[in-house]
Formats: sequence, C-alpha cells, structure tokens
Amino acid sequence: MTILVTGAAGFIGAYVCRALQARGDAVVGLDNYNNYYDPQLKRDRVQALCPGVPIHRTDLADRDALHALFDETAPTHVVHLAAQAGVRYSLENPHAYVDSNLAGFVNVLELCRHRGVEHLVYASSSSVYGDSATPPFSEDQRIDQPRSLYAATKAANELMAHTYAHLFGLRATGLRFFTVYGPWGRPDMAPLLFSRAVLAGRPIAVFNHGRMRRDFTHIDDIVAGVLGALAHPSAEEPPHRVFNLGNHTPVELEHFIAVIEQAAGKPAQKQYQPMQPGDMVETMADTHRAHAAFGFEPATPIDTGLPGVVAWCRDYFGDNA
Repeated sequence: MTILVTGAAGFIGAYVCRALQARGDAVVGLDNYNNYYDPQLKRDRVQALCPGVPIHRTDLADRDALHALFDETAPTHVVHLAAQAGVRYSLENPHAYVDSNLAGFVNVLELCRHRGVEHLVYASSSSVYGDSATPPFSEDQRIDQPRSLYAATKAANELMAHTYAHLFGLRATGLRFFTVYGPWGRPDMAPLLFSRAVLAGRPIAVFNHGRMRRDFTHIDDIVAGVLGALAHPSAEEPPHRVFNLGNHTPVELEHFIAVIEQAAGKPAQKQYQPMQPGDMVETMADTHRAHAAFGFEPATPIDTGLPGVVAWCRDYFGDNA
C-alpha cells in the first residue's frame, strides 16, 4: 500500500503518519501549513513524530497541484484528515471552511474515484450531532441540525462520500472524532489552552459556567481507531460507513480542570462565562459499531492522559508560555 495522509502536519495526521510508518507502510503526506495556528508548531510536531515522512506543501483547493500529487505518488489508500478546523472560527471566516472542507473534499473524492483508490478514510466530527441528538450519540441519530458552519461542512462530507460510494463504488469510511487530546495537540482546544494558562498563572474562560461535559479521547485511541477503520472497508452496498471514535465516558468540565490543576501543581483562575455560539453542552460517543467492526476499544481515561499533556506543555512552552 501507498497511503496518502492529508493534514499530515496536523495533530491527528502526524500521529497517524508515525503509526503507519512504524508498521512499514509507504506513507506520503500533504499539508498546506496554514496559519490558523502557529505553523512552527506544525513543523516541530512533524520533526518530533514523523520526520521520515515526505510531506508535500499543497492546498486541497488547488486542483492542479492535487492532481500532480496523485500523479506523482499514486496512492492506493487515502486518510483524509485535512480541514479547516474550529467551531468558533467558522463564525469569523466561513469562506475558509467552504474552500477547504467542501471544495477541497470534492477534489479528494474526484481523485480517489478516477485514480482507483481502494479505500478513503476521512475525518468527520462529533459536532455533526448538533441539537438533534441525545447522549450517548449513535451513528443512527439525526445530524440535520448542526450548531456551526464547521459542523455543517462535516455533515456535508458524509453525504458527499455516501453519494460517491453509491454512484461510483468508492469505498469510504467516515470517522466522527470526539474531542481529541494529547501531547502535540491543537493550541486552540481546551486541553492545551487550559494547561498553558494554569502553568503560566493566567485566567481561563470557563464557558456555560462550567456546566459542560466532553467525551475527551486520547490521541493513541484515535490512531488505533483510524488504523482499524483503514483495514476494514465496507463490504456493503453502497460501500460507505460512518463510525464514532470517542472514549464513551464524558467528563465534567470542572473535573477536567481539576486534573490539570493537580498535574500543574497550581490552582486555576476561573472566569465563568455564558455559553458560546456553536458549542454543544455535552458530547458522548456510542462506540458499539466501531467495536463490532474493527475492535475499537479506547483505553486511556482522562486522569491518565491529561497529565501527559500538561507535562508536554511545560516542556514545549515553558511554565510562563
């Protein structure tokens, strides 16, 4: 196999590249190194996790460059993790989501279809459940009431992949990630934001006055799920499936903060604020389908995984970063 990983310099992408390379696969990466957050963190992440993987600086919306990359690398499998991320940022810059998450995804689908890619695994999100689902979120629940444009683009990706599976027989698997965290994570998400702030003695914004629960899922469990899904394409017609990848154990935001405080050895300065537009009060994954299909079994509780994030933040950013 030759596996193309898009978003290879991103948080999940770099870990997936490392895991694929470690088991002996031929891996090629793609990333545009955009400035949604510091590109230097992306470069450092690649150097630390997957320095031997060639990563092409290419934008998904650039059809000519993407065609050239597929011509050069001839991937047999694609793990599509590149996207414009962030729920709150979609309120500020909607066009970035249209270009990357919609137009870019069509470009990937078209190339997978015409170049005979054997299996496309792509990132969806727990945010697709929006207002219509009841915890625990099951893949059978509705996803037609998203709370953000980001969530809407991810739901659209699932519909688009289903269409290509139905019309052209493209084998595709969508993965709804639930709040992924770990060392080298995204600096715009709560695990890093809170860890850095507590270490530096800065206040943290606690939305919805702390009355939130999240299904935090460690990166090691997510990578195991991605590799499991990659090895088990659908045999159904149309050959498209969607799976939740979560820890199926939602954590109270106050407990999440307490774990950080203990690991940092410092108290948090909490600033309680109202709910933010686009956020969800609770997420919780029903993972029975992924377990039945490829043995997905998350093994990292927040009390075990989160101290490693605090330690990494202290090492990478320093106590005052």
